[in-house]
Amino acid sequence: MHCLRQRYGGNLIHTYAGTNMVVINPLSTPSMYSEKVMHMFKGCRREDSAPHIYSVAQSAYRNLLTTRQDQSIVLLGKSGSGKTTNCQHLLQYLVSIAGSTGKIFSAEKWQAVYTILEAFGNSSTAMNTNASHFSHVVSLDFDQAGQVASASIQTMLLEKLRVSRRPEGESAFNIFYYMMAGADSTLRTELHFNHLAENSTFGIVPQSKPEDKQRASQQFTKLQAAMKVLGISGDEQKALWLILGAIYHLGAAGATKDGDEVGRRQFARHEWAQKAAYLLGCTLEELSSSIFKHQAKGLQHSTSFRGAQDESGQGDSSGSKVTALECLEAMASGLYSELFTLVISLINRALKSSQHSLCSLLIVDTPGFQNPRLAQQQRGATFEELCHNYTQERLQTLFNERTFVQELERYKEENIELALDDIECSTSRSVAAIDQASTQALVRTLARTDEARGLLWLMEEEAVQPGGSEETMLERLFSYYGSAQGENKGASQLLRGEKPHLFLLGHSHGTNWVEYNAQGWLSHAKHNPAAQNAATLLQDSQKKNISGLFMGRASGATVLSGSIAGLEGSSQLALRRATSMRKTFTTGVAAVKKRSLCIQVKLQVDALIDMVRRSKVHFVHCLLPKAEAVGGGGEPRVTHGESADSGLMTLDVGLLRAQLRGSKLLDALRIYRQGYPDHMVFSEFRRRFDVLAPHLTKKHGRNYIVTDEKRAVEELLESLELEKSSYHMGLSRVFFRAGTLSKLEEQRDVKTRRNISLFQAACRGYLARQAFKKRKIQNLAIRCIQKNIKKNRGVKHWPWWKLFTTVRPLIEVQLTEEQIRGKDEEIQQLKQKLEKVEKERNELRLNSDRLESRITEMSSELADERNTGESASQLLETETSERLRLERDMKDLQGKFDTMKKQMESMEMEVMEARLIRASELNGEMDDDDSGGEWRLKYERAIREIEFTKKRLQQEFDDKLEVEQQNKRQLERRISDLQADNEESQRNVQQLKKKAQRLTSELQDTKLHLEGQQSRNHDLEKKQRKFDSELSGAQEEVQREKSLREKLAREKDMLTGEAFSLRQQLEDKDLEVCALNLKLDQLEAELQDLNSQESKDEASLAKVKKQLRDMEAKVKDQEEELDEQAGNIQMLEQAKLRLEMEMERLRQTHSKDIENKDDEVEEIRQSCSKKLKQMEVQLEEEYSEKHKVLKEKRELESKLLSAQDKVRSGDMETEKRLRKDLKRTKALLADAQIMLDHIKNNAPSKREIAQLKNQLEESEFTCAAAVKARKSMEVEIEDLHVQMEDISKTKQALEEQLSRFQREKNDLQSRMEEDQEDLNELMKKHKAAVAQSAQNLAQISDLQAQLEEALKEKQEIQEKMQALQSQLDFQEQSMVEKSLVSRQEAKIRELESKLEFEKTQVKRLESLVARLKENVEKLMEERDQRSSSEIREKEQNKRLQRQIRDIKEEMGELGKKEAEASRKKHELEMDIESLEAANQSLQADLKLAFKRIGDLQAAIEDEMESDDNEDLINSLQDMVTKYQKRKNRTPPGRRHYYFTRSDEEEEEEEKEGGATQDAYYSRYRYSSQVKDDDSEDRLYETTS
Repeated sequence: MHCLRQRYGGNLIHTYAGTNMVVINPLSTPSMYSEKVMHMFKGCRREDSAPHIYSVAQSAYRNLLTTRQDQSIVLLGKSGSGKTTNCQHLLQYLVSIAGSTGKIFSAEKWQAVYTILEAFGNSSTAMNTNASHFSHVVSLDFDQAGQVASASIQTMLLEKLRVSRRPEGESAFNIFYYMMAGADSTLRTELHFNHLAENSTFGIVPQSKPEDKQRASQQFTKLQAAMKVLGISGDEQKALWLILGAIYHLGAAGATKDGDEVGRRQFARHEWAQKAAYLLGCTLEELSSSIFKHQAKGLQHSTSFRGAQDESGQGDSSGSKVTALECLEAMASGLYSELFTLVISLINRALKSSQHSLCSLLIVDTPGFQNPRLAQQQRGATFEELCHNYTQERLQTLFNERTFVQELERYKEENIELALDDIECSTSRSVAAIDQASTQALVRTLARTDEARGLLWLMEEEAVQPGGSEETMLERLFSYYGSAQGENKGASQLLRGEKPHLFLLGHSHGTNWVEYNAQGWLSHAKHNPAAQNAATLLQDSQKKNISGLFMGRASGATVLSGSIAGLEGSSQLALRRATSMRKTFTTGVAAVKKRSLCIQVKLQVDALIDMVRRSKVHFVHCLLPKAEAVGGGGEPRVTHGESADSGLMTLDVGLLRAQLRGSKLLDALRIYRQGYPDHMVFSEFRRRFDVLAPHLTKKHGRNYIVTDEKRAVEELLESLELEKSSYHMGLSRVFFRAGTLSKLEEQRDVKTRRNISLFQAACRGYLARQAFKKRKIQNLAIRCIQKNIKKNRGVKHWPWWKLFTTVRPLIEVQLTEEQIRGKDEEIQQLKQKLEKVEKERNELRLNSDRLESRITEMSSELADERNTGESASQLLETETSERLRLERDMKDLQGKFDTMKKQMESMEMEVMEARLIRASELNGEMDDDDSGGEWRLKYERAIREIEFTKKRLQQEFDDKLEVEQQNKRQLERRISDLQADNEESQRNVQQLKKKAQRLTSELQDTKLHLEGQQSRNHDLEKKQRKFDSELSGAQEEVQREKSLREKLAREKDMLTGEAFSLRQQLEDKDLEVCALNLKLDQLEAELQDLNSQESKDEASLAKVKKQLRDMEAKVKDQEEELDEQAGNIQMLEQAKLRLEMEMERLRQTHSKDIENKDDEVEEIRQSCSKKLKQMEVQLEEEYSEKHKVLKEKRELESKLLSAQDKVRSGDMETEKRLRKDLKRTKALLADAQIMLDHIKNNAPSKREIAQLKNQLEESEFTCAAAVKARKSMEVEIEDLHVQMEDISKTKQALEEQLSRFQREKNDLQSRMEEDQEDLNELMKKHKAAVAQSAQNLAQISDLQAQLEEALKEKQEIQEKMQALQSQLDFQEQSMVEKSLVSRQEAKIRELESKLEFEKTQVKRLESLVARLKENVEKLMEERDQRSSSEIREKEQNKRLQRQIRDIKEEMGELGKKEAEASRKKHELEMDIESLEAANQSLQADLKLAFKRIGDLQAAIEDEMESDDNEDLINSLQDMVTKYQKRKNRTPPGRRHYYFTRSDEEEEEEEKEGGATQDAYYSRYRYSSQVKDDDSEDRLYETTS
């Protein structure tokens, strides 16, 4: 209470109460709602923002975006507490901050919406000049991007009876007064408002005050502008004005009273009724018949929320006859209900959108608690006020359920023990007294039962009961819920009133007692057909603008059972909300009772609560500061409690306390503080906050599958170093104290921002590298284009090139024309296909929309039918069970009846037998007179005995009755005593409970304080450890800084010594210059003397001239030396200035580095992390490349070994075989030569023989080249082995160096992180210390001022003491009374004690000043130490950068070496392939040569025996020509191909002859020409 009063006095009307918001209505318009304030709350978390209604909207919007779950904001409070105003602020914030696609939802549009709603649904009451008389829910649907996609408004519980009848002192809806005051002349003429009625049955009369008329006229203009903003056309507006005018004229027409001589029901003034009929577009007869001449169809249930009210005082409802006035009021209320529903439909039409929506946010605004006694009104509350109070009670019950019941159940499920026994989570009993249903609610019976049921059900039963009345209804209600005789009155929420029709109901847990007047309430449950005829009358109107609106609306289900308006909408979420509400009205009891007027109240509130319960609810408690009308003209009325202090704004403390107790805010705050309000599922918590513990992620890996979520969360929490008391582990989720989760969220945001920044840096680096690669490619392309242009310049003057450039475009033109025609045809075909596809798509879209709408309609109808069937089946089952029970009862009764009938028959038989016996005895007495006397005596004696027995039994019965009555009185006395004792014990128990609650709350507060102290001690210990480590590091840095300063001082001394020596040299040079000047003057004087001696001869003159030239030369030399000395001096001065400037610059840079240490350290850390990451990537690449090179090395070595073995074996064998063949060939050739010489006369071909020799020499040369190539290959292979060994050694050294650098990198990274944390902590401490020092200095100044004031007071006190001492002496001398002296002495002692206290205070302040100075000095020392540590870190970072640079250079050299090795490997592979090809060709040649030599040898041996030498010569010629042909036909690059030709082909070619040889030569020349032409063409293509 103190907190609220202090904040309210400071104009802070918003206060946090746990998760809830408390708003006190300021009764004025504060300046805290502006667009600037909105942007202050945009994107903020609830923990980071001040209490404000915008904070609630931002929190709900943030939860909606993060969880994708529907949100609700519910406003609770009394009437006039500012709920509707806060609702407008919420909407304005959400629309402004979230925005919408295309800005279709603006703040101006929502202002227009509320302007229309306030005009048609608000009026002035005793508590509020602009009170709402309907409940509404604003639904904002958001899309995937978080923007408002569509919106809608649903309304319910409209007080439409206020049009015709209302409490005294209150007005009708505002729209009537706006229209009468603001309509222009044209509209007045159309509405027949030129002459208004003097009186009205409905009490709607124009306002009398001019300022009220002017205000109403302005509001009407504003209303018309709002309708234009929402797209309501002029015809639609005119239709609204016509219906309102018709309602006014119906009130002016009035109705006749019943019971006249004719007995007809009709209008009292027909001329006004004629105006109403004209405005409605019907005839007077139609209007009259719709109102008065309807056919009574019994007691039916209407489709509207209100029926006609009967306040005439007649309680009996035996007949269905209604008065004419009731019919007229029913018609007016029906017309206004239809009009209000139409207005809501037009508003929703302007707000709807076809965009896809994801989730929604609901804002619930209902009329507040109504209590006429609070506004000093001596009347009972009405049924409408009961309905609004019931709605508030249900919303308060939802708050209790969400705050207490669900929390305690969750704690119980998770095995969390909390001592919260003092918190009551029971619902309000007043709700059960209003809407409790019976178990037989589905049974259609007229019998009254003793089962308890609520007021709404009793009203329905009494309305249909013959002879039912309000008295009977209240008696039954008190019998169910009233306090019994002797029962504690506080346990009941229902009390009787002073008058018969009055009763008291305790709302808000008994803190708000409202007195209701139940007179005429049964008329709310009765049906009046005139209200239903209003809709038909509007649909059948002759005016097109009226009938068009209502006929179009009648086709769609925009009203649910005549109760909830605004259910139209095409979006998925709107359809889902409408289906939910329809389900509420079509399931269970609702399917049977949805036509009942009273039960509709409960069903509407059930639908509202069900819609809100499906979402995450945020509650806003609006409190009323005092009991007076908001904006009223009278004096403020304070009816509860005491007033606030004069320094604060006016607050009614008693009223505020009652509202706090009724809303259970203190209990909610206690469970928020003592419990664990924040909780998350294990997996969700681990997934969300895993980023705060990266070492766990590195430990397990990214793809680690968690098997035990609880254990993983425990490890995460241990790594976060949270206090044990700040969280609790449940079975499936982790619970946190208030504020703990927000701290974790803040840490997560910081970490996420850092990670995103690093990711952005990586992305930007990648984009920059890609751009650089693109530039390189562009540079290469430009160079290629330049090269081609240069080539083009060289060939552009060739005639063939000119011909080519002339002919080529002509060909391309023809080709391009054909391509264009083909492309045009393809485009036309594609256009036709596209049009066809578009048509099909549009048709499919229309079909899908139609089918979807049909599906939704069918699904809603199916749901309705299913629900109706379920309700019917339930009804059938209940009726069947009831029928079976009644049949069983009937059978039992029938059996009892049969037994009783048998008993009666037996008794009758006995009576008849007794009569017969007696008759026989009498007959016997007549026969025998002697014996008759004896029988008579016996008979008389028996009669006397019977009488005596009766008297005795009667006496005994009376005695027993008296004894029982005495016992009863004693028992009653004992019961009364026991009841008194029980009440006293209950009071004692209540007191003990309160005491226990107080003690438990104090214990909980003590526990919380202890936990806070423990957490604070833990934080202090952590800070102390960090501070010790920082102190040691800072001391080391101080030592380094001292060494650096000494080094700088030594350098400075050396520079000063050099400067001193330079100054001395400069002074020496100055002295030399002076001496030279003196010598120059002397020489000039001598020159003048010589000039004056004219008598000298020419020789002396020449000698003098020579001396003069020498002297001039010396002077010039001296001048040059002087210039050099001056230049040296200037250079020394510049060096001196440069050194001084360098020293100054060093000092400035040192100070600048100290100032910018945070930025530099951060940049260095980021650059080091980037470089380390790059090194890691490079290391990984090098590692992979190393593996690849090693693999290739092994493969190459294996290939080389195999090739070497092959070459060695093959070469050796080939060499041996070639040598043998060579020897044999030489012998054969020698023989052949001899034979050729012998047959020389036969003209053999010498040229062919020479060719054979050449061929043999070529084969020998080829063999020698192969041997040389083999040797060179062996040498290269050995070189490659050496290079590979060097590379492997280099690789191993680099791997060791890389591992060493990796370890150093990890160490440096850990040290950098520790240094960064230490730096952040030290900076925080430094800033805090600076702030503390500033605060301490301010405190010192204040304390000094206080000290001066204390000294002044001391002096004054001393002066007073002296004066008092003088007075004391004077009084003692003048013998004054001793009492006065003692009083003065007491004052003196008091002043002396005060003086002593001031002295101690001064000493304490001086000690505090000294301590603060010491703290400041310590902080300065810490700052110096920190600066030295930063310098050391900079040097270390530079050293690391140099090392990284060296590593990069080494890596580059290694990459070059590897590239060179790969290139050499590739060349060797190519050489090996060429050698293999050459080896194959040589082997083929050798085989051919062996074959030819063998043939030749065999031929020679054969032919040597014979004498025919011609065949031998021919065979040799053929062999030589054949070999020559093969040699000529084989080009140098293709020779190996012809060596592999088969012998059969060669023999065929031998058979062809010389013509073939010539043809081949000509073909070879032609092919070479073709090849040259082709190469020239390729050259042309390259240059182009």
